[in-house]
Amino acid sequence: MPITGTPSRAELVDHLVRTRIAGDVATPRENNLSHYRKLANGDRNYWLGLELGDRWSDEQDVLAVMAERCGVNDDPEYRYGQDTIDPELTVDALDRMAARLRKAAAGRQRVLFATGHPGGLLDVHRATAAALRTAGCEIVVIPEGLQTDEGYVWQLADVAMLEHGASLWHTHSGEPMRAVLNGLERAGRPLPDLVVADHGWAGCAGQLGVDSVGYADCNDPALFLAESEGTVQVTVPLDDHVKSPRHYDPMTAYLLSGAGLA
Repeated sequence: MPITGTPSRAELVDHLVRTRIAGDVATPRENNLSHYRKLANGDRNYWLGLELGDRWSDEQDVLAVMAERCGVNDDPEYRYGQDTIDPELTVDALDRMAARLRKAAAGRQRVLFATGHPGGLLDVHRATAAALRTAGCEIVVIPEGLQTDEGYVWQLADVAMLEHGASLWHTHSGEPMRAVLNGLERAGRPLPDLVVADHGWAGCAGQLGVDSVGYADCNDPALFLAESEGTVQVTVPLDDHVKSPRHYDPMTAYLLSGAGLA
C-alpha cells in the first residue's frame, strides 16, 4: 500500500527497499565496479565536477568508501550480480540533509536547486524548494542565456537543469553549475548560501566553495568521496531513477518533516 503523510523511519526504510530506491537496487555490480575503476583511472566524466587529483587512484580505496557511505558489497572479489544500497545509510543521510535545510530556513538563506537527473529527482528538488520558500528562503533565480557545450541551462519549477533539443537532459557534467555561478558573479549577484542538487551540479558547487548537499547512486562514487573529504556536506545514497518518480514522495516528506518544513 502507498504511504500517505510522513512515514516513520521504519516505514521509510521498508518503502525504500520495496521500491528499490535502496536495498537490492537495479544497478548491477559490474557497472558499479566499472565506474569506480574509471574514476580511479582519472576519467573526468566520473568526477562529477570535482577535482580529485590522484587521491583516489586506487580502485579499492573507492570501493571502501562506497561500502562505508553507500552500503555496496565490500568484497573486492565480488565482481558480478546484484549490488546494494543500505537503506539505513540513506535515512541517516536524509537526517543530515534535513539538519542543513533547517539551518538554511532559520537563516533565510539563498538556496539554489539543480538536477542532472530530471527524470527521477526533479520533483524531489521542486518540493524542497517550495518548502524553503514558504519558510522565508530566497530560491535563487539563475541568469538567462546560459549554455554549455551540452545545451542550454534552464530553470523549471525552481530547479536548474540542462535543456537540449527541446528535452530535459541527463548530465553528469559540472559545467552547467559553473555557468550558473559564473553568471551570477558577472551580474553582480551573490552566490548561493546552499546548493541542493545531484551529479556534477552538486560536485562543482562544492568544489567552488559553496555549501552543497546532494543525492547520488551507487555507480556515482565521486560525491561520496567528496563528502568523505568535506567538499560536499551531505550525499544521500539512492537509486536516482526508479520506475516511478512518485516513489520518492515518502522520502521527500520524511526529509521536509525532519527539517521542520512539513
